[in-house]
Amino acid sequence: MKVLTNIATALLFLSIVPSCRAQIKNSKTENIKIYGNCDMCKTNIEKAGNLKKVAELDWNKDTKMAKIIYDTTKTSTTEILKRIALAGYDSNQFLAPDDVYANLPNCCKYERVNKTGLLSNEIIEINPTENQNSTVESAKEDSELALIFDNYFVLKEAFVKSDQPEATTSAKNLLLSINQVKMNKLTSEEHTVWMKVFSNLKANTEKISTSTNLEKQRNAFMDLSANMYDLLKVSKQETPTYYQNCPMYNDGKGSNWLSKGKAIQNPYYGSTMLTCGKTVETIE
Repeated sequence: MKVLTNIATALLFLSIVPSCRAQIKNSKTENIKIYGNCDMCKTNIEKAGNLKKVAELDWNKDTKMAKIIYDTTKTSTTEILKRIALAGYDSNQFLAPDDVYANLPNCCKYERVNKTGLLSNEIIEINPTENQNSTVESAKEDSELALIFDNYFVLKEAFVKSDQPEATTSAKNLLLSINQVKMNKLTSEEHTVWMKVFSNLKANTEKISTSTNLEKQRNAFMDLSANMYDLLKVSKQETPTYYQNCPMYNDGKGSNWLSKGKAIQNPYYGSTMLTCGKTVETIE
């Protein structure tokens, strides 16, 4: 009887999980940068962005990237980001009102990338004539390569979670940003390194985007990370990036990755050995 009860419980759980995931119909997933600092920011941003059965938002305080899943027939990223801006948080589409930002707790007062043209009690739209539904948008960037790094960190988080489908989707977004780089906008140092790593960046990203095998994807991510490191070293960044190492991966030879967070979250083993590794360099 106990065995039958356990089986029934398991079947009930399996029947519930898909229904939870299926709550948002006509769904589309986008990864968008939203500025903030801490766990309180995460709570506020997700509260402003979430809408039952219409939109779900998961924000990462280290990468500043939000994964947004929404019903395309009922809302859009434009509407979601407007709500978040009204809560005090800038994105690359909308700037929050000055007075709302000023009232945020001190721990939430992130460094604002674009401060010009802010008016009290209203949000400011950036580049309103551009397509607002692109995967990751950027209004004011120090480097033509910023979009590539943003998408790389989203991909890294997918491996931390051992989420193979998400890794595939994130790699497709990364590949798109690689192909969209305008070389005439690169600095001379960036251009020199870009010409050296471009082929490998593209090849390894394509391997990840076309594979359904998590281990094969991680192997390609190892090579991808080495080239991303070379690129990051010559590209100006707003915040420090940590170059981290797992000594056990790759048959004990070790493997590196880039992270926006100082805490170790191993993308090669995920939850199996999440904190295995150390920071070997801080890039500023």
